[in-house]
Amino acid sequence: MKTRWMALMATILLAGCQQAPSVRDAWVRLPAVPGRPAAGYAIVRGGSSGNDVLTSVASPAVARAELHESMASHGGMMAMQPLPKVAIKGTVGFDPGGKHIMLFGLSNDLRAGGTVPLTFGFDDGTKVTVDARLVAAGDPAP
Repeated sequence: MKTRWMALMATILLAGCQQAPSVRDAWVRLPAVPGRPAAGYAIVRGGSSGNDVLTSVASPAVARAELHESMASHGGMMAMQPLPKVAIKGTVGFDPGGKHIMLFGLSNDLRAGGTVPLTFGFDDGTKVTVDARLVAAGDPAP
């Protein structure tokens, strides 16, 4: 009886646990021209609440980071606009040609083949830090 009660309590406790948002496969395309911004990409998965909202990305190696989205504008030209936040329902890809992270004022120490920490901030205060791979402007995406 005691074992059955302990198993029931463990199940109840685990059911109440919420999975936090996660970030994987983060990488940064370094600019072709020094002093220009870089672009960051990753896969962001929402937590078990289903109501996660990404509000920021930061790094000690950049002056500022902004969430952006590329989209086709009039005449088929691509345009980019800042996003104040991104709702994360399930999994959201930050990919070339779509949602991405613009990184301004990069440290001069960043080199292809290295990594840079990126901290993803969510509206509930959760922060997820990952090491993003640095890729040179002309190299293929990882």
